[in-house]
Amino acid sequence: MNENDDVLNGPGNATLSIASILADAAWRRPEKTALIWAGQTGPDARVTYGDLWTQTKAVAGVLRDRGIGPGDRVAMMVPNVPMFARVYYAVLALGAVVVPIHLLYKKEEIQHVLRDSGAALVVIAAPSLGEGLPAAAELGLDAVSVLLPEGTRDLVPIPRLEDLLAAGHSAPIDRHVGTHPLAPATILYTSGTTGVPKGAVGSHLSIVENVNVTLIDSFDMKTDDVVFGGLPLFHTFGQTCVLNTTFRVGATIVLLPKFEPRAALDAMVEHGVTIFTAVPTMYVGLLQGVAAGGPTPQLRYAVSGGAPLPLAVLESFEQSFGATVHEGYGLTETSPVASFNRVGEQIHPGTVGRRIWGVDVMIADPEQDHEIVELPRGELGEIVIRGHNLFKGYLGRPEANREAVVQGWFRTGDLGTIDDEDLITIVDRKKDMIVRNGYNVYPTEVENVLARHEAVQTAAVFGVPHDVHGQEVAAAVVLKPGAEATEEELIGFVKDRIAAFKFPRIVHFVPELPLGPSGKVLKRELAREFGS
Repeated sequence: MNENDDVLNGPGNATLSIASILADAAWRRPEKTALIWAGQTGPDARVTYGDLWTQTKAVAGVLRDRGIGPGDRVAMMVPNVPMFARVYYAVLALGAVVVPIHLLYKKEEIQHVLRDSGAALVVIAAPSLGEGLPAAAELGLDAVSVLLPEGTRDLVPIPRLEDLLAAGHSAPIDRHVGTHPLAPATILYTSGTTGVPKGAVGSHLSIVENVNVTLIDSFDMKTDDVVFGGLPLFHTFGQTCVLNTTFRVGATIVLLPKFEPRAALDAMVEHGVTIFTAVPTMYVGLLQGVAAGGPTPQLRYAVSGGAPLPLAVLESFEQSFGATVHEGYGLTETSPVASFNRVGEQIHPGTVGRRIWGVDVMIADPEQDHEIVELPRGELGEIVIRGHNLFKGYLGRPEANREAVVQGWFRTGDLGTIDDEDLITIVDRKKDMIVRNGYNVYPTEVENVLARHEAVQTAAVFGVPHDVHGQEVAAAVVLKPGAEATEEELIGFVKDRIAAFKFPRIVHFVPELPLGPSGKVLKRELAREFGS
């Protein structure tokens, strides 16, 4: 191999960092308001891009002095407050990998993420210390807190990040690290098609390109827009479509740490929110809030994703708010946007629009596991995706990666159709995954918890339709001979052990579970029987 071959086949010299999204916004518009913390007063209630980048570089200096460098993983449990952005971009600015953790996770779930990701440090906000601190302590993991009130800092045996910043012992970084475009940037945990959450690794290239493409020809977001920031930022939807996209264009985000319809409406009106980006349950909440006498914000348009938006909700929202709702589709593994009903074009309710630029979406034969066989237009099959938006793979899961990406196509596990106008419609899910409030719930994980109850012989968990949550988590339980248990007892047992969005709200006691020829539980029969 000669020198020219090295150049042709080598990794190249290009760099790309998600941190540049904030760095360049601060350079271009230092005085522009980046974040508004709804309902707050004081210096953190409104933060400019210039100040936010300065503060982020200071956070990066503290993390660097605690040993964090390129390739290290830093976990974080921080709600939708300005400190999320500081920590998120600080980690990325160091060339490290950020691992946001679901704020509703319990100790065992947090420990799995920390252990599986190989996290070197975790940043825990005060509301999450009850579950997060024991999880980190048992693993002997370095941890710092944020948002902990000054009067209670002596009660928590880890340092406050705010104190470390105020001490001034750590010099801020000068600039973000030059990172290879395909280097890992995020690890987001998703149940996917196994009961144990898997770490989906996203690259700088996939996430930045997803942001750029959606801005160029999908979202039509302007610098003077004000974007609703109620989507959880630990989730791919909030991270890409709210935080990174808004910062890339230099607009403003109104942050809500917790979604409550009336508070959301008040904040949207007070701060002039023009773009509402949300999951369907938030649409239902705003409609209920307005019906109860809440104010109506003047929106330019709205974006829906995370789960199918019922047509009745879409129509009611457009009528009440005078704003067109643009529905899209994507997954954690696709960074996330794969298709969208573009702003500025006619929307097609009931569909998730057309594929975004540079991304191929195809309908494949769902029965062919080891190859991708395209089906004719209009036929129902599995949605498969390829393009710049694909993740790097699941961390430490080679078998799962071989199943998920076949011949360069990501198998979504979703069933749908593509018509002659290239419009994509989601019809069903290939697997039994439940989507509640836009969050994935995998039945196996819930079943494993139920099986730990002394009265339970076996259990099957499945989803049933729900007007507000999209789907509700239900369980069919067979008790051990002579054993007794109530519905409330089993619900409470599971509730104490896993995140709040996962535990079943409905328990049916049955003499036996329906089984197929191979002995597999027929969950679709349970869903049909109990789903009405």
